[in-house]
This record gives sequence, structure tokens and C-alpha cells, in this order.
Amino acid sequence: EVQLVESGGGLVQPGGSLRLSCAASGFTFMHSYMSWVRQAPGKGLEWVSDISSGGSTTYYADSVKGRFTISRDNAKNTLYLQLNSLKTEDTAMYYCKFRSFRGQGAQVTVSS
Repeated sequence: EVQLVESGGGLVQPGGSLRLSCAASGFTFMHSYMSWVRQAPGKGLEWVSDISSGGSTTYYADSVKGRFTISRDNAKNTLYLQLNSLKTEDTAMYYCKFRSFRGQGAQVTVSS
């Protein structure tokens, strides 16, 4: 059974930073392409970032490019998303994603 468990969300002021983690199990993580997506209040799901199975190739939405960094530790079956220079418009529930599977999400709230 695929399980994805996000953690690390919270309340942060504009300009602040957070690091999200996603613990994965139930599939071969080290061979799997992974993603982060987010959903802001009242809006649809938005793609944020992708990473290849080995971690050498990454992609970012224009809205987060230069501020967010996706990474992974295949030895720990864990996916990360470093969020820097946060803006109020980054407020959302953040999900790690494998194929059609998502975790329960980590809430990120950016507010002064």
C-alpha cells in the first residue's frame, strides 16, 4: 500500500522559510519520479515541482522558481521541499505526489 506522509508545515511570516518532508513507503521510492503540488484555499490543485528518481533533474513552476528547492534522500525514502522567501500567496496545503497518490498534506500559512 502506497503511503505518503507530509510534515513540516506551519505558520511563518512573509520572507521566512520552511522545510517540508514527505516519508514514502509501499513502493520503490528510489526508482520513482516524485512531485510536490499545492492547493490554496478556494482554488484548484497547482503543480509546484518535480524531481527525477535519482534527484539529478528538477523542475519548478514559475511562481516558485528561485525560492523553492526540491530534493530527496533515497536512503531514507524521503522527499523534501525547501521553501524560502515565502509570500502570502504561497499559503496552501502542500502535498507530495507519486503517480495518482497524495498524502494528507502539510499546511503552510504565510502571514504577518
